[in-house]
Amino acid sequence: MSKYIFVTGGVVSGLGKGITAASIAMLIKAQGYSVDIIKFDPYFNVDSLYLSPYQHGEVFVTDDGGEGDLVLGHYERFLDQNLTENSNITSGKIYSAVIRKEREGAYDGESVQVVPHITDEIKRTLYTLNRPETDVVVCEIGGVVGDIENHPYLEAIRQCRGELGKGNAVYIHITYVPIIEMSGEHKTKPTQNSVKELQNIGIQPDIIVCRSDLPLDDGAKKKISQFCNVDKSGIIESVTTDNIYQVPLKLHEQGFEGVALRKLKLDEREPQLEAWTDMCNKAQEVRKAESRIKVAVVGKYVEKATAYQSITDAITTAGLLRDEAVDITLVYSADVQNNPNVLDGYDGIVIAPGFGVRGFDGKIAAAKYARENDIPCLMIGLGAQAGIIEFARNVCSMTGADSQEFTPDTPYSVVASVEPPMLKKGTFPTTITPGTYLSKIYGAPMAAERHRHRFDFSSTHEQLFLRNGLIFSAHSPTGVPEAFEIPTNKFYIGAIFHPEYKSRLLNTHPLFAEFIKVISLQND
Repeated sequence: MSKYIFVTGGVVSGLGKGITAASIAMLIKAQGYSVDIIKFDPYFNVDSLYLSPYQHGEVFVTDDGGEGDLVLGHYERFLDQNLTENSNITSGKIYSAVIRKEREGAYDGESVQVVPHITDEIKRTLYTLNRPETDVVVCEIGGVVGDIENHPYLEAIRQCRGELGKGNAVYIHITYVPIIEMSGEHKTKPTQNSVKELQNIGIQPDIIVCRSDLPLDDGAKKKISQFCNVDKSGIIESVTTDNIYQVPLKLHEQGFEGVALRKLKLDEREPQLEAWTDMCNKAQEVRKAESRIKVAVVGKYVEKATAYQSITDAITTAGLLRDEAVDITLVYSADVQNNPNVLDGYDGIVIAPGFGVRGFDGKIAAAKYARENDIPCLMIGLGAQAGIIEFARNVCSMTGADSQEFTPDTPYSVVASVEPPMLKKGTFPTTITPGTYLSKIYGAPMAAERHRHRFDFSSTHEQLFLRNGLIFSAHSPTGVPEAFEIPTNKFYIGAIFHPEYKSRLLNTHPLFAEFIKVISLQND
């Protein structure tokens, strides 16, 4: 039977609860245990299909086409394993399932209520992860204790300990410990109040992770231990850092996963953290470097830095492979449209994905700037559509060329709707054209990449593009173009798929690795 770790948050949101959940999962996996992870989100969207990146950052897509918020990306990158659509469950999914069952007569005429029907559905979903091949399941509850929306989830996980039995469930609570600036004193009362609220629900935390800008002194830890009824070994500090990949190592130094494993009656083993530690040490070293690679990420959600979390992570980790520090600037695409010279001084350009016409002309302008000035440029999703449209208009003299999404009656539909019209999402195979730059990058004739788009490159004008110097270097099994390149440029590649979703700290996606490599070599 699988053991369960439940992660809750208190005091305020935005404490890095997802990073803590990902860290405990990663640390236990590093000891040789098999781990799965799930997040319950209390909002009523069924998934992140229609969620703006301004809400919860980027929309992350799993292999099977599941859509969740950026926390799923953190989970995959920390665990280095692929998750599924069942790794992110919303209230929309839970309540929809209960209503569907009620309509099918599954409840024998009972009045359907939050308890037991909603809580039972939450537990049913959670217990689907209880498999012989899974040693530990980490479950994060979104929101903050005290929110009305997440109360059914807290009630459900309260019931779980009784059902799972002693030694099979651990509760971790993340709180905020503020500092009074005048005295430099940590104040523990918000943590005490948050834990009391959790205790009122019937949950006694086994571990309290204290988020703070400065390390806690022994007095603060002793007070939290005493008033929250938690062993002092279970009081773990998580100090603010500018490198989230350092978090599990800092927690490990305090015996974080050891406390959890002992509570779960599992043996502590020697964790395999060498490769992770090496990369984090390398990150610390490159921060001191005087020479730095400058990369512009051109998009329209630049006010929300986490809207491009997977892309910025992939760029940064690609830099670490070459011992390079990378400074990333999010550039508003409309600013590029008004003045392409805002891209002056950047060593490389990434034109980001997205949906909708707003800011699209700026992405076209960015693609033109990169092509004409031979600036290494990686275009993804809608960014790649902008690149192919720019080439059609300005190199192939296809006046009015556009996407059918924005101009249905365009004379040159170089971007056309997916057949049949749908949102193509999840992992699909793609065939790499032999002899192309892309085939050199991948080193294989086939790849499996994640998609999230409604419109594809059209193959209608493929020969015209080829005559003018642009090659479609990857195709779907049905022959639809999925990536292109200009061989005469140092690095000018567009992909309809999303390589950033599959890039990890210890396994950087080859497209990002090559992108940074080219920049690094040109700067030498």
